[in-house]
Amino acid sequence: MQTHPMPEFGSFSLLLALVLTVYTFVAGAFALWRPSTSTANDTAGRLGETARRAGMSSFLVLTCAAFALVWAAFTNDYSVSYILHHTNRALPTAYKFSSLWSGQEGSLLLWAWLLSAYGFVLRARHRVDVRLSAFASTILAAVQVFFLLLLNFAAPPFAIQPGPLALDGFGLNPLLQYPEMVIHPPMLYLGYVGFSVPFAFALGALMMRYPGEKWIHITRRWTMVTWLFLTCGIFLGAHWAYSVLGWGGYWGWDPVENASLMPWLTGTAFLHSVMMQEKRGMMKTWNVWLIFSTFLLTLLGTDLTRSGLVSSVHAFAQSSIGDWFHGFMLIVFGVCLFTFFKQKDHLKSENKLESLVSRESSFLFNNLILLVACFTVLWGTLFPIISEYVQGSKVTVGAPFYNRVNIPIGLFLLFLTGIGPLLAWRSTSLKSIRRNFVLPGNAVGIAFLGLMFGGDIKPWKDADSWQATFFSLIAFSLAAGVITAITAEFLRGANVLRTQTGKNLLSSVILLVRRNTRRYGGYIIHFGIVVMFIGIAGGAFNQAKEQEMGFGDTLQLGPYRLVCQSFTQDSNANFDTEYALLDVYKGNSTKMITQLSPEKRFYHASETYATMVANRSTLENDLYVIYEGKNPDTDKPIIKVFINPLIAWIWIGVGIVVIGTFVALVPNLAKSAATSRIVLDVPAAEAEVHHA
Repeated sequence: MQTHPMPEFGSFSLLLALVLTVYTFVAGAFALWRPSTSTANDTAGRLGETARRAGMSSFLVLTCAAFALVWAAFTNDYSVSYILHHTNRALPTAYKFSSLWSGQEGSLLLWAWLLSAYGFVLRARHRVDVRLSAFASTILAAVQVFFLLLLNFAAPPFAIQPGPLALDGFGLNPLLQYPEMVIHPPMLYLGYVGFSVPFAFALGALMMRYPGEKWIHITRRWTMVTWLFLTCGIFLGAHWAYSVLGWGGYWGWDPVENASLMPWLTGTAFLHSVMMQEKRGMMKTWNVWLIFSTFLLTLLGTDLTRSGLVSSVHAFAQSSIGDWFHGFMLIVFGVCLFTFFKQKDHLKSENKLESLVSRESSFLFNNLILLVACFTVLWGTLFPIISEYVQGSKVTVGAPFYNRVNIPIGLFLLFLTGIGPLLAWRSTSLKSIRRNFVLPGNAVGIAFLGLMFGGDIKPWKDADSWQATFFSLIAFSLAAGVITAITAEFLRGANVLRTQTGKNLLSSVILLVRRNTRRYGGYIIHFGIVVMFIGIAGGAFNQAKEQEMGFGDTLQLGPYRLVCQSFTQDSNANFDTEYALLDVYKGNSTKMITQLSPEKRFYHASETYATMVANRSTLENDLYVIYEGKNPDTDKPIIKVFINPLIAWIWIGVGIVVIGTFVALVPNLAKSAATSRIVLDVPAAEAEVHHA
C-alpha cells in the first residue's frame, strides 16, 4: 500500500486544528458562563487561559497544513487531487505558490489559516481587555470551527487521487497566471476574514452588555486595516480584469465583483457612523447591525464563488458546499438576532439629532446612501436566483441596471464627501455655512461652466451618450468642489499653526496632520476617493475600433496611429502564443512613441486560451490594445483598440487612499504645552468648524 507522508501530515494537521478550535470554543464558553463564586472564578480563569492557548496553537497547526499543501505543489505531488487539478510541471514558481488559493479547497484553507492568524494576534493582545477579548476569542473559535469542519469533511484539500499516479497536472487556470493574481486573492481574503474580528468584538460586547464605547476604540484599527485590505483587494481585482480579460473595462458588475463590493460598502458606512457613537453616543443599534451585516456579506461573497448560485468568470466549480454556507449564515443571523433582542435596551442612544445641518446628519445621509447602494447591488446579484425560484427561469441583471441606479448614488456620495467636513457637530450656524461654502461652491460653478463651454464636454452633441457625458460633467465639477473644500481645511488649520509657531506652511501642515491623524488621514482618504471618481468619470469618453491588420496596415483612433510591423508565433513549455508588433504614433508625428505587442496564448496543460493586453498608460488616457486572433479567411490578425481616458487616476486614487489609511492609523503626536496653547488661540469661528 502506497503511503503519502506530506498529504497525511496535512490531513492530520487539519484534524488537530479542528480539535484545538472546538476546545477553544467549548472551554472558552464554559469559562465565560461559569457561576461567579470565587473558587469557580479561579477554575474559569484557568480554563479560559487553556482555551486561549489552544486557540493560539491552532494557528501554528494550520500553518503546518498550509505549508503541506504548498510543498505538495512545489514537489509536483500529483497523488493529491487538488495539486493534480491546479498545477503542472511547467508552471512558473510564483504561480505554484498561488495554487494555494486557486481552487475551492485551497482557498478555504487560506481562509481558515488567515482567521487563525487574526485570532492569534487577538489572543496575544488579550490584556487590552481580558473579558471582552475572551468573548471575541470564543466567537472567532465558533467561526473557525465551521471552516475546519468544511476542510475536514466537505472539501478536504489533501484528498488522494485514485488510480495510477499522473505524470503531469492539468495546470493552473490561465486567467490566474498573471502577477497580480499572486497578491489579489490573499489581499481580498485578508479583508473578508478580517471583518470577523470587529464582528466578534461587537457581538461579544453586546452579549456582555459592555459599558461605554471602549470596544469601538479597541476594534477601530482592526476595522481600518481590514477595510484597507478589502479596498486593495477589490482594486487589484479590477486592475487584473482590465489587464487580462481583454474587454476594455475594469468593472463589469459581475456577481463575484459585487460580492466583494457589498461588505466594502457596509464596512465604509460602519467606519463613518462609529464616530457618532464615540462622540455623541448615537446610532448604537445601527452600528451593531452594520458590522453584523458586513460579516454576513463576507460569508455570502465566499458562498457565491462556490455554490454555483451565480455564473461568474471568478467562481470556482459548482459544488454542494453552498448548503453548508447557507446553514451557517442562518445560524449566524439567528444568533445576532437573538442577542440583539435580548440586549436591545443596552443600545439606547444618549443623544438625538439636533439639526439637519450638522456633521451628524451628513454621516446619517452618508450611511443611508451607502446602504441603498449595497441593497441595489445585492438585489441585482440575487435577482437571477429569485427570478428562477418565482418564474422557473433565470433573469440576469446587466450593467445598465447597476449604472442607472448607482451613478446618481455615487454623485450624491461625492457631494456628501465635500460638505461633511464643513459642518459642525450638533448644529452649524448660517454664518459658518456662508463662510465655509464660498470657495467650494465657486469651484463647482467655475468647473461646471469651464467644462461645459470651454472644454470638449458637450452633452448636447451626441444624443446617444448625452446622459453619461452629463453625469461625467457633474462628477468633474463636484470633484473640483470637494478638492477645494479638503484643501481649505488643511490650509485653514495650517495657517493657525503657522501664525502661532512661526513654522513654514509645509511644516505646519505636517504638524497639523500629526496632531490629529485620524481626522486628516480621513481627509486624505476622501481626497483619494475623489481622484478615483475623476478616473471613473472619464469612462464616458471611451473610444474603440476593431480592424484586421496585415503587414504595414494602419489603424487610426483618436490622436493615435498604429502601424503593424509584424505578427508571429512563439512557444515555451507552458504555452504557445500569437502576437503582433504595432508601432504607435501620435498626431501627424513620424516619431514612434512606443511599440505594443498584444498577444493571445494557448496553455498546453489546460488546453485553454487567454488574452494578454498591451497597454500604454498615461495620466491623460490609456491606449489599450487586444489581439483577438486571426481571421481564418485572410490569415490576418484582428486587432481591437480602445482609448480609455483618465484610467490611471483610478489607480493613483487607490494609492492615495492607502496613504491616508496609514496616516489615520498612526497615533496622534503628544501635545506639548506650546501646542496646547495653540488650541486656545484658535478664533471662535475657526473652532466651530474644527470642533470634533
